[in-house]
Order: sequence, then structure tokens, then C-alpha cells
Amino acid sequence: MNNKIRVYELAKKLNRSNKELMAVLEQLGIQIKTHMSSITNEEAQMVESLLAEAEKKKKPSPGAGKATADGKSAPQAKTEEAKKTAPKEKPAAPKVDAKGSEEAPEKGRRVEIHAGDAIKSAAQAMGVSSADAVKALMDSGMMLSAMTAVNDAALAVFSKKFGVQFEVLPAVKKAEAVFHEKKAGKGAKKHGAANAAARKPGVLTARPPIVTVMGHVDHGKTTLLDSIRHSNVTAQEAGGITQHIGAYVVTHEGRPIVFLDTPGHEAFTAMRARGANVTDIVILVIGADDGVMPQTKEAINHIKAAQVPLVVAINKVDKPTANPDRVRQQLTEQEVFLEGWGGEVGAVEVSAKTGKGIPELLERVLLEAEMQELKGDAGASPEGVVIEAELDKGKGPVATVIVQKGTLQLGDIVLFGTAWGKIRALFDWAGKPTRKVGPSMPAEILGLDEVPQPGETFTVVESEREARTMMAEARARERDEGATTARRTSLDDLYSQLKEGELPQLNLVVKCDVQGSLEALCASLEKLATNEVGVSIIHRGVGRIAESDVMLASTSNAVIVGFNVRPDANAKRAAEVDGVEIRTYSVIYDAIDDVKAAMSGLLKPVLREESLGEVEIRETFKVPKAGKIAGCHVMQGLIRRTARVRLVRDGVVLWDGRIATLRHFKDEAREVKAGMDCGVALEGYQDFLVGDLLEVYDVVEEKRSL
Repeated sequence: MNNKIRVYELAKKLNRSNKELMAVLEQLGIQIKTHMSSITNEEAQMVESLLAEAEKKKKPSPGAGKATADGKSAPQAKTEEAKKTAPKEKPAAPKVDAKGSEEAPEKGRRVEIHAGDAIKSAAQAMGVSSADAVKALMDSGMMLSAMTAVNDAALAVFSKKFGVQFEVLPAVKKAEAVFHEKKAGKGAKKHGAANAAARKPGVLTARPPIVTVMGHVDHGKTTLLDSIRHSNVTAQEAGGITQHIGAYVVTHEGRPIVFLDTPGHEAFTAMRARGANVTDIVILVIGADDGVMPQTKEAINHIKAAQVPLVVAINKVDKPTANPDRVRQQLTEQEVFLEGWGGEVGAVEVSAKTGKGIPELLERVLLEAEMQELKGDAGASPEGVVIEAELDKGKGPVATVIVQKGTLQLGDIVLFGTAWGKIRALFDWAGKPTRKVGPSMPAEILGLDEVPQPGETFTVVESEREARTMMAEARARERDEGATTARRTSLDDLYSQLKEGELPQLNLVVKCDVQGSLEALCASLEKLATNEVGVSIIHRGVGRIAESDVMLASTSNAVIVGFNVRPDANAKRAAEVDGVEIRTYSVIYDAIDDVKAAMSGLLKPVLREESLGEVEIRETFKVPKAGKIAGCHVMQGLIRRTARVRLVRDGVVLWDGRIATLRHFKDEAREVKAGMDCGVALEGYQDFLVGDLLEVYDVVEEKRSL
């Protein structure tokens, strides 16, 4: 029998908000972490009693609404009377007679507290739980929370109930409180008068939660988002996998949710890491048929590092091979403890294909968002982060951003780490032109001078002059740092390595459609390098394959790898003339596999010995001009003229070399098979004896692969 109930379930039962119920639990001194925490049925009954008592006090008395003799209604008269008497009212102290009756408080141990201490602190000093202390006060008709300061009446109740004597010491102002007061004062000054209106209490408003969808490749992340959005994104993805970060807005029960769909393939580690760092909540999608896979574990690590709330979506439960309980067990092994399995992480069984469990999943997401109390300052100076960037042939540099603070507007001057510009076009998540975008919302901006790096933050500055000055300084530092890197990977260095026989090297020029894909592909290709063969990406960039790329590849003997891009006409002609190979791909792992195969061709082959036969020397002959000849019998296998032989006597190898002559009777022979006799002359060796064995073998070269 289950004697526990979760906080959010009790809140739903009592028709209260999670926040309100958590406040009541705090009053009772019941320690919980989140709305997903469990409490005992006894504690739940205490909560219900407290709320019921509070409701009773709110209800009007039976005589409510009846006029009194002086014309005032009874409740109003009672209220006014209560106001007059309230300051004087105190619960009656325990009666004590001269002889010391049973009503007198017991002469127990002395307990020291400070004036102004909370009831919770008094309970700790007495050695009882906060819940017991609050319950004692409730039984005496005093509705006080555990965080309320103690008064004389409360101390009198505690003395009688728990048999203690209190010694009240002067109040002490804690150093922590002083520190926070000073910090708050400094913060108010720091914001300045210019943004004073935006920083006033009450300006912060609720913002949509940013939700990242993570998981292993082909576990149905995009299909799940598809089902939520009632769209068809999956069909548009090459190879059926997501290869860019997408940002979408979904409305559920009138509340917007921003979704970031991150790729699940292992090549996009950095992209998933960025997703985890900008998100408020993560949905971890796990296929119920496959269970926890390598990229699932990687995503869990990113989630833990980012310290964001997690909701698990166990997908594909409609499949006959689905095993949700196995998924729950595997998550426990990864220290992700679900509800009912010793933890508080929510898990929803869904089918992205049929739509099963989708409403419950969205409800759980909104529940997590409610507990975080996500707020945004729409009046602040805009700030945000780049989630994707690309070089569009018609639009120029394009950046997809998430606005984290403030309101981004058309005409704003934005400054990134590696780019800047005045926003000349602003689009919302659906690609529609807009004039402003608020907190938590994704946007696409045009007007930048360069393609920014994914993961870079942006700010808004007042003038173009300020932006140019700051960017010039940043790029100067970047050039200084890049010069060192260029020297480390110069062609001269590479060629010198090859001459010295240090490493065979595969040179590559890599071009991609967007910065995120470029980052991921280059990282995957560089990981292919071993201690026997290296990879050198001599140039990487975003946009089409141009003639300049072909020229660079030609001079450095490199192969051009293009991902979701194509060469222009000039580049094609130059590649044909110079003999430069251009490989283009639309699926990232196809590119990785091809480069791996090319690198395998640079590996030294493995030499493997293949046994051919065994020959016994039974006679020896001396032939004029030819020297000593061994008369042999092929015992097993065969002996071949081009093979190598090993001479063995009493189990010891005395010689290893090649055959000079092989004859069958008087005729030259290419090979002699088992059961036949032959004559053998060895190259440079004649010290063989009757009874010696010849082991015949070939050395075969085998190609290697990475």
C-alpha cells in the first residue's frame, strides 16, 4: 500500500497551485525540494487540516448580513470590535496555583533563543520537528507558520506542551542579512537612472520556457516535435536526421513554449552542449525499443552539467518491441532516477507516431516551467545567444538567435564576438517579418558584416561608432591568436613532416552551409587522426565552394569536402583543369565514412604469413656449376618457386630465405604438390642435411582500415 503522495498530485486534489501548497508545507516545517517531492499521508492530512481551518476563518458567521441595532451589519461590527481588542488579546497563559497544579508548565530543561527567532529555530532548540511545533500551536488555536517569529503566547504553548523553559536573548542581526542589504543597495545604483523604469518591481513578466529536445539519433526527436507542431520537419531532413538546430514556438492551453530541436548524431556534441546551456527545461527522448544509447548518455552529461530540469519522453511505445521499464532501469544506472524508481524526474510514455501521451508531456513541461517562475525583463537592454548562423547567397550573413533579456527591435545595432551590424530585417520563428522580439523568443536577423559563431552572445550598443571600435579591437586580438595557429599548421610544416616520414597526412578543404555544421564536421574529421595517419583541415568556411577554394586545394594537394553546398561554375572548371577532387554530401556520416576510407589508403599494409606446405629433405646431390641440391618429398600442401622457405632441424630454425631452383625430375617447375618428389636449390645456403624440413610460406600484404 502506498502511503505517500506527490506534492503536485495533492495540489491538484485540493484545487490549489503548486506554489501555494509548497508555501503551506514550508509553514508546517516539512522539508521538500520541488513539487515532484513526495510527502506522507499524515503530512498531507496536516496540510488539509490547515487549509480547512483557514477556509473556516474566511467564511462569514451564521448571522452575517443581519443588521444590528445601530444599523451596522454583524460581520462589520464584529470586525471593528476585533480591531479594537486585537492588540490587547493574548492567549491565556497556563494557570499556576500556589501548590503547583497539573496546569503549570513542567520544570524541564532550559532552552535559549533570540528575540525574533522563527518558530522553526525554536523547534530546533527544543529538539522537536517544525511540524510538531506548528501542530501544537494549531491545537491551541494559533495559525502560525514555521517561519513566523515567536511571541510570548507561542512560547507559553511550547513550555506547556514540551516541558521546557525559555531564556530569550537579545536579537542579533546576522552578517548574511547585512551583506545582502548592501548588495541590493549597490545593485540599485548600478542599473542607473536610464533603465530605472525598466528595473522597477513589477516590470518582470512571465516568459515562455525554452525547451531543448535531446536524445540519440533516430529515437524520434524531430518526429515528436513534428507531432507537437502538426508539421512535417522530418521529411525535409537529409538522411532522416536533424543536422541543424531548429527553434519553434508551440502553444498549449494558451501558453507558448519555445522548442529547440538539437541533432542526435554524435558529430553534433558541441551543438547539443549549446542547446543545454540556453534552455530552461530538457526533454530527453529515448526510444522504448532501443533504450539508452551512447548519445543518450552524452546528452545526460550535458544536462547534468547545465543543471537544468529534465523530463524524459519514452518514445515509440506503440512498437511491439517497446520495453519502457527497461529504459527506466537503464536510466537508474546513469543516475537519473525517475518517479516510482527512487527519484523525482518525470517520465511520460509517448508515441510520436500516434500522438499518444503528447498532451501529458506538454502538461508536464508547463508544470516544470510554473515551478521555475520564469520571468523576463522586456524593458532591459537586449541580450541573447546565437544558436545557428549561415551565409545565405541572397541575404548575406544570417543569424538565428534566442533573446534572453530585453526586446530586440528592428534597427538595433547588435554586437557579437566576431561580427556586428545594424538589424535591417527581423523575422520571427515562423519566418514572418516582425519589428520586435521579446524574451525567450527565437528570431532571425539580417544586416551583419560577418557570420557569427554559434554559441556567441550578443548585446545591443548605442551607436555604430561604438560597435566598430569594439569590433576592431576584438578582431585584432583574433588575428594575433590566429597567427600562432596558422604557423602550427602551415604547409611548410606539413611537407617537412612528410619528408621526415613522421606522418602521412590527408589535407582537406571543408565548406558547409552553416557554421554549426562546419564546427561539428571539422571536429569529427579531426578525431579520425591516429598516430599513423593525420588529418589537416587547411581551410574551413561557410558558403558555396568557390574558385579560390579549388586553387588552395590544388597547391596543397587537398581534397575538397562540401556539406550541403555545391561548387559554382568557375570552381567546377578550375577543379577539372587542376585535377582537384570535390566531394559533396548531404548526410554528415557519409562524409565521415568517405574521409575515413581515404585515410585508410594512407596506412601501411599489414604483413601476414600464409603457410603453403611442408617438405622433407631425403637425399642430397652435388651438381657441377649448380652446387648442392636437396632431393625432397612434399609431405603436405605444396612448394612454390616464388615462395619463401624456412629450414628447420630438430625444431630449430637455421635459415630463412628464397628458393633458387625448383625441379620436378629434370624439368623446371612452378610448383610441386603433396605426395610428389622434387629437387630444390636454396639461394645462398647449402648446409642442409638429410632429414631437415623445409617450411614453405608466402608473405601477404593486407590493407588496413581505421
